[in-house]
Amino acid sequence: MSALIRASPVQADRRWAVLGVIIAAAVLDLLDATITNVAAPTIAADLGGGAALIQWLGAAYALALGVLLVVGGRLGDRYGRRRLFLLGLTGFTLASVACGLAVGPGALIGARLVQGGFGALMIPQGFGILGAVFPRDQLGKAFSVFAPALGVSSVGGPVVAGFLIEADLFGLGWRAMFLINIVLGGAALVAAARLLPADAPGDRDRSGGSAVDTVGAGLLAVTMVGLLYGLIDGSAHGWTLVPILCLAGGLVFFGLFCVRQRTATNPLIEPSLLRNRGFTAGLVLGTVFFAAVSGLLYVLVLFMQYGLRFTPVQAALGLAPVAVGIVIASVACHRLIDRLGRTLITIGLTIALIGTSWLLAVVSGAVDGAWALVLAALVIGLGMGTCFGTVYDVTMGDIDPREAGSASGSLSAVQQLANAIGAAAVTTVYFRTGDQTEAATGSLLVVVVAVIACCGLVRLLPRKARPRRH
Repeated sequence: MSALIRASPVQADRRWAVLGVIIAAAVLDLLDATITNVAAPTIAADLGGGAALIQWLGAAYALALGVLLVVGGRLGDRYGRRRLFLLGLTGFTLASVACGLAVGPGALIGARLVQGGFGALMIPQGFGILGAVFPRDQLGKAFSVFAPALGVSSVGGPVVAGFLIEADLFGLGWRAMFLINIVLGGAALVAAARLLPADAPGDRDRSGGSAVDTVGAGLLAVTMVGLLYGLIDGSAHGWTLVPILCLAGGLVFFGLFCVRQRTATNPLIEPSLLRNRGFTAGLVLGTVFFAAVSGLLYVLVLFMQYGLRFTPVQAALGLAPVAVGIVIASVACHRLIDRLGRTLITIGLTIALIGTSWLLAVVSGAVDGAWALVLAALVIGLGMGTCFGTVYDVTMGDIDPREAGSASGSLSAVQQLANAIGAAAVTTVYFRTGDQTEAATGSLLVVVVAVIACCGLVRLLPRKARPRRH
């Protein structure tokens, strides 16, 4: 962030209440990013839209969040973090209601785009607000609460979604998982309005360094829409001229986006970062890895519901071992990254590769039994958790401290965009055939190839992670 972080005169007990509000917003974002993984088949059966709707449900949210994440952070610097947080939370809650009331696939996809856009206004403000209310010596303690809270949410979110669908509260079915945000988001909004400190004039940066590159953001948005629409329309309706032109157009606009980043006064990604070999390698590795695992999780849920005939609750419980593995590995790697550096990424990729190969054996019938599926999911989660965070900590290992803010924001945005592209690309392979075993096998083979490619990039990363400081 361009503004200096300094503690505001906020009472100690109130600081932790502010932390609770920020965590609540982050949990809302994570829940709504993951619930459609489990609910997508049920929603498609109710609204129609078929494979295209299933693919767009997660991709639309991640697309808007990823494109606008850096922009949201800079708007918070410029106009005040409290103001942007309240605006983002209000819009997010209203967009959730629109999702729950959607009468057709187009309305739901549009509402998901709006929801992700307001999430991009809300989420980047959290750390800046905490930096303003907590003394520096307590920031580490405050931030350490995030991982367990988000870990529990990643486990509980899909499970809650599955139970809400099957409970069919008030006859709402899948709509209840969006409409519940009236209560959750409304409570968080009331608490935020009462507890968050006012934006001090000195907390805002009206200098040119905080200006927003709207042209760059627009080029990136068109790039992503072209690529996503091409992938999804091609898999749903056949590879006619339209999806091919969309993919080609997306690549052209990506080229224009790259040119813009070299010439813009306030680019979304600092050109000096792209000249750093370690950072660029980490950016590519992170993009491929997060795209692969995003697609993997989506395919796993689809196979459990379409191939194994699991109910939404059973599919959600089937995902739980992945989330448990992520939490366990993330906690363990926090203590190992300073010692192992990029070697830890190689270990994580190897574990993920073993888990995916094991899942391939389960899908193909070479290994049978429910426990085989559970253990494969757990191993995949351990590999993912070893790489989550570690990839980007190592990627930032040799960047200039003055570039840390830009690098962190860029990596977070790229992760969201990779989630969108990965879910669309891997499910494109999945939906090319109606045979569930063949569909899942082909998709998992794509994931295996992607993870192997990531292994080849590790040696280009910095050897050590960036030193941890508050």
